[in-house]
Amino acid sequence: MDSKKQKAEYSQIDTYLEDNANQIKTFSRGDIVEGEVVDIRDGFLVVDIGFKSEGIVAGKELKSELVDWRELKVGDKVMVYVVKPEDEKGQLVLSIRRTQQATAWLNLEKAKEENKIVESVVVESNNGGLIVEIGKDIRGFIPTSQLDASRVYSSGIRQVGKDISSKVQKKLSSLIGEKISTRIIELDREKNRIILSEKMVTQARDLVQREKTLNKVKEGDVLEGTVSGITPFGVFVNAEGLEGLVHLSELSWDKVEDIGSLYSVGTKVKVMVIGVSDGGKRVAYSIKRLQKDPWAEAISKYKVGDIVEGEVQKVVPYGAFVRIDKGLNGLIHISELSDKLVQDPANIVKEGDSVKVKILSISSTERHLGLSLKAVSQGSEVTEPRKEISKEELASEVESAIEEEISAKE
Repeated sequence: MDSKKQKAEYSQIDTYLEDNANQIKTFSRGDIVEGEVVDIRDGFLVVDIGFKSEGIVAGKELKSELVDWRELKVGDKVMVYVVKPEDEKGQLVLSIRRTQQATAWLNLEKAKEENKIVESVVVESNNGGLIVEIGKDIRGFIPTSQLDASRVYSSGIRQVGKDISSKVQKKLSSLIGEKISTRIIELDREKNRIILSEKMVTQARDLVQREKTLNKVKEGDVLEGTVSGITPFGVFVNAEGLEGLVHLSELSWDKVEDIGSLYSVGTKVKVMVIGVSDGGKRVAYSIKRLQKDPWAEAISKYKVGDIVEGEVQKVVPYGAFVRIDKGLNGLIHISELSDKLVQDPANIVKEGDSVKVKILSISSTERHLGLSLKAVSQGSEVTEPRKEISKEELASEVESAIEEEISAKE
């Protein structure tokens, strides 16, 4: 053969092989490709996808909600799923049915990558959580720990215990048929494993609400919230996504002995914002400041110099505490018990005694009354009314009284 002619033929062959359109395509299981219907027979389709042989779609692989194979015609384009590039007979096995499921999986992979919300419907429940449907023939699992606590626990807080477990299982069973918005935690197509979380959705929603509230809130604002936790030192309240503490001292104008008797998790409350610091990491609320101050109302009936009746509540080394009205307590300092030297207040009064006392001072800031027993017997002009007394002044008086008592004993 002429060498020039041979070179020309080789060049033509190289050009042909370099053209992608003339190359035989290779496929793997799971590929989704477009093919052309080349034959329609009873119970199966023959589809050309550019492989070395035409593919067959038969039996249940023909069924799809997206495509009715009986309406297809030769020459129509159709999306198919590669089941087997080559079976034991050397045939290319394709599926129309699986394109729907595969497309759903591809959409789920995209949703996981982009952290998108996936809508699911509860179809079953078990000891570990909920089985949900998120597409045709595609199911996922939401562990109980990934469900929003308010959906499962009556208190809104995760709890443990045998009794709790049975209640949780009953609650989970009641959720069958409900729609739940979730995000994907784990996705494994080969193992047909999908783990979902509702908590990731609700927490993200809470964070958005928190930032919105934090950006607009200021001290003195009143918010509506829900008690989210109870501690010995107060209650936590989630108000419009912003969680803060109502300290024990801000719960009530009265002394609070048992917080649990006043509030429980889930209780709806109104709170006043009294402090926001550290970028919203520390938020202080008050409940009592939205209530009438009973002390202010009660004290409005009295003034310095009034002589009133009261009951001795407690006797201490530096004097005696007396209640003259509901929520109104005052101290008779040891020096105001008698015009004589008093070494032990218990020698003058005892708990439960009804006494007449004179109001020497009223401290609105300390919510404290200074009282005198001896001024009543001496007459109104003997003891001059005192001005408001501070904690520091009271402590100084108590210290002086103790020193006097020690000196007297010596």
